[in-house]
Amino acid sequence: MKVKESKEIRLQKVVTKTGVELLRIVVAPNHFFLEQNPEKPSKYGVAYKKLKEMYPDFFMFWEIKNDEYTGRLLTGALLERGEIDKFIDSILNSEEYKEFEDSKDDLS
Repeated sequence: MKVKESKEIRLQKVVTKTGVELLRIVVAPNHFFLEQNPEKPSKYGVAYKKLKEMYPDFFMFWEIKNDEYTGRLLTGALLERGEIDKFIDSILNSEEYKEFEDSKDDLS
């Protein structure tokens, strides 16, 4: 693989005013991604808490630029191979994806 661009990021653990520990990914001054608060009584807070119960290594981060939420999300999960099938099955309503071959990108 050839590196086309490189950027340093920082991963921080922060504590909210209510004492909830969250992760923050700082990509630039006034630009970061803040983990969804699973204790927040909101649509996304409740959904994130349930996802974390099913998939403890699932993460959801809100993008914040210049002290404003952009409405964009960074999501991801650290899963074992068998778990990714369960995860995909839980979010896809179609069996169509199962017809495709499991192929990986060439890393050289």
